[in-house]
Amino acid sequence: MTLPLAVVDLGRRPYTPVLELQRALCKARGEGKIREDILLLVEHDPVMTLGRSTKATSLPIPVSEIALHGVEVHEIERGGDVTFHGPGQLVGYPIVDLQQMKPDLHWYLREIEGALIDALGILGVPGERSAGQTGVWVGGRKIASIGVHVKKWVTFHGFALNVTTDLKYFDLIVPCGIDGVEMTNVEREAARRHSGTGTDRLIATTRDAVVAAFARRFDREVRSAALDEVTGNLPELAGVLSA
Repeated sequence: MTLPLAVVDLGRRPYTPVLELQRALCKARGEGKIREDILLLVEHDPVMTLGRSTKATSLPIPVSEIALHGVEVHEIERGGDVTFHGPGQLVGYPIVDLQQMKPDLHWYLREIEGALIDALGILGVPGERSAGQTGVWVGGRKIASIGVHVKKWVTFHGFALNVTTDLKYFDLIVPCGIDGVEMTNVEREAARRHSGTGTDRLIATTRDAVVAAFARRFDREVRSAALDEVTGNLPELAGVLSA
């Protein structure tokens, strides 16, 4: 049976309110107060997030110095090492109940990778996996990072796909704790392959490709929705984004 998926585009937002929104939505979904799965899409102001596996060597400069570059830093509960979120990056936070699909976190991670690879294929960019590592690469360059967390088999956190992202921010860290990794973005890779996608429309085109690929990969019927449509105006979610 094809399950519904509400896609909520939050536009550009600072990181902290969206993190609190994810946590609240995950809790409400697990308690049955929200009856459908949600995919939040967002573009963040510059921020570094430190996952549970972040190593000291992944931060070659002090956090205080990172802040001088106009970048916030947050320690969070997702898996994985340090990564960057910022303008020109498509970030997706699926709030999905894996018990309705397959309660297997490894399977879920591989399916997200597959969805992003499928989406890149639509854009003419040949994405690929890297053995023993989570995320998506193009010709050995990393284009998407993935880090998730689950509570009662309901997911939050998710993926970050570099579209027109300023890659210089990644020079402040060791991205995902991988020594020598080269980061890339859709804009650069599409240009390499002369795909003809205009940069002014690239984020919107990438968004559509990712939503379509996610729907196919997880057998979902997608609908675009405003946040209050899917939350039913739950009191505990009131004002979260404005916090």
